[in-house]
Amino acid sequence: MSIFKDKILLITGGTGSFGNAVLRRFLDSDIREIRIFSRDEKKQDDMRHALQNPKVKFYIGNVRDKASVDIAMRDVDYVFSAAALKQVPSCEFFPMEATRTNVVGTGNVLQSAIEHGVKNVVVLSTDKAAYPINAMGISKALMEKVAIAKGRELGEGAATTICCTRYGNVMASRGSVIPLWVEQMMEGKPITITDPEMTRFMMTLDDAVDLVVYAFEHGHNGDLFVQKAPAATLATLAQALKEVYARIDPKYGETEVKVIGTRHGEKLYETLVTREEMAKAIDMGKYFRIPCDNRDLNYDKFFVEGNTAVSKIEDYHSHNTRRLDVAGMKELLLKLRFIREDLGLQPRAKAKDIRSE
Repeated sequence: MSIFKDKILLITGGTGSFGNAVLRRFLDSDIREIRIFSRDEKKQDDMRHALQNPKVKFYIGNVRDKASVDIAMRDVDYVFSAAALKQVPSCEFFPMEATRTNVVGTGNVLQSAIEHGVKNVVVLSTDKAAYPINAMGISKALMEKVAIAKGRELGEGAATTICCTRYGNVMASRGSVIPLWVEQMMEGKPITITDPEMTRFMMTLDDAVDLVVYAFEHGHNGDLFVQKAPAATLATLAQALKEVYARIDPKYGETEVKVIGTRHGEKLYETLVTREEMAKAIDMGKYFRIPCDNRDLNYDKFFVEGNTAVSKIEDYHSHNTRRLDVAGMKELLLKLRFIREDLGLQPRAKAKDIRSE
C-alpha cells in the first residue's frame, strides 16, 4: 500500500507543465482526490473537459490570496507547491510581481498547510535559484529560504513536513526552448541559438515527478532535494533535434542554426548545487539531499566557526556533470511525448500545435 492511498493531494499551479505531469502520475494511483488550484479558469476548463475524471477537483484562486488557498487546503494530506512566475524576461520587468507570487504566495501556501495539518509539502524550485543573477532566480532563491526556514522552525517530528525540490532544465515544459525550435523548423525558419557552447541540464518531466514522489516519501523538515542529471550544449541539442525530425522529412536535417547572442539574465551554465551546499550534501544515489542549516541566531556560529572543506569543493553545474553527445541527446528527446506523437510513435493526446509536455 502506498503512502498516498485514500489521501488528498493539492497541486498549486496545477494547470502548468509540472502540475499536469504530477496529475498524470497520480491519476491512476490509489489516491482518493487530486485538487487543482490555479488562477487560470480557461486552462482549468480545458483540463476538466480533457480528463472527465471525478477524482480531480478544481479550485480557482491565487496563492497571493491566503483566503482562497485556505478553501482548497481543507482536509488535504499532501501539497505540491508549483504556482510561480517563472519566465525570466517577465520577472525582470516585473520583479515585484515575481516576489508576490513566488515568495509571498509560497509563504501563504506553507502557512495554510501548517494550519490545516497537512502531512507533507513539497515546494518546486529551479537551478536559477543557485547563485541567481536574474529576478526570477532571486525570487525562487528567497522562496527556498522561506520554505527551508519554515521547515527548520517546525523541526523533526512536527505534524507537517516541508521540503524543496530543485530542478535543472525540464525538457519541453511550457516556455522551454525545445518546442520553440521544433516550431521554427516546421515553419522553415532558422533555429535561433543564444550561445552554442551554453550548457543546460536535461531531464524529462517524468524524471522531475520521480523527485517529487521521493521528496514526499523521504523528506525531513527543511530538506532540499536535487536530482542528478546529464547536460548538453545548445549546439548538441539543436543537432539532435534536427536529426530526430529528419525522420519526418530530410529537409529538417538541413535547418539553419542562427546564433543570436546571450540574452539579458542568461548564464553560460546553470548550477544545481552550490559548493556551500555540496559541503553538506548527502549522496542518495540518484539525488542529493541537502539538510537545512540547524544553527540558531547565535552570530558566533556563523562568523567565528568556519568550514575549511568548502574551499576544496566545486559546485555541481551543467559544465561539470555528465555531458551528452548527439546520440545520447536524441535518446532523451525520443522520450518526450510530443516528439513521439510528431514521429507517429504514439497517438496524439493534444492538438498538433501544442508542443509542450
